Amino acid sequence: MGLQIWQVILLTLLAYFKTFDWQQTQITTFDTVVYGWLAGIICGNPTLGLETGATLQLMSLGVAALGGASMPDYPVAAIISVAVAVTTGKGMAAGMALGVPVGMLALNLDVIDKLINSYIAKKAQDAADNHNFKKMNRIIPIAFVLQPFESAIPVCIAVVAGKPVVDAILNFMPKWFTVGLNVTGAMLPAVGIAMLLTYLPLKKYGYWLLVGFVLAAYLKVPTLGIAILGVAAAIPTFRNLVEKAENKANAASNGLTSEDMEDE
Repeated sequence: MGLQIWQVILLTLLAYFKTFDWQQTQITTFDTVVYGWLAGIICGNPTLGLETGATLQLMSLGVAALGGASMPDYPVAAIISVAVAVTTGKGMAAGMALGVPVGMLALNLDVIDKLINSYIAKKAQDAADNHNFKKMNRIIPIAFVLQPFESAIPVCIAVVAGKPVVDAILNFMPKWFTVGLNVTGAMLPAVGIAMLLTYLPLKKYGYWLLVGFVLAAYLKVPTLGIAILGVAAAIPTFRNLVEKAENKANAASNGLTSEDMEDE
């Protein structure tokens, strides 16, 4: 099943909005699962879109573009993966076989875009140094208009290539490679979670991981139920931290030191 022209246009606009929203409005920021679901709606299979987006969301946990660093564009990978999965009828694994590499390609486009933005910023700075603020205000929005093309172009090319090209690529891949992709796709969510755990205070609250594991693995509690219990467990900790902060603030206002408070 091929995509209609209006579907291609909407998928391209969705990719464009993704980067624009990330830099400006931040309605959904970098929620891969949301863009997978929206791509699924456009392609006529929201359930597959949600599953694909959720899988890629797990793969991206703990991955962040800090400072001037770039990261794979997982929302773009989700949009393309859903489109390929729907048009080929071969499922999520086939879609991710093309979507994830294109998401990695978008990483290179992001680097190019940052180089272009550096040039635009230099021109805006020159205008500001010359007190030509009207020119500066005309130059700056150019960067915001151009940057979303780093996501829209890969999606448009991958989607316009169509089912025959994608089928040719998938048929060319040996079986051991596609099996490896399926195994890797199953492992990467765990890697993403492991990366996320490195940022968490496990030495102080790591025992809650064991509680969550028992609830999920042995008691079969749904994810939403575990999340609600997690919120309930976090409330006392939050209140204790607030109380300690208030006590320190009151002590500081009364001229007491932490040693004085301990003596009392």
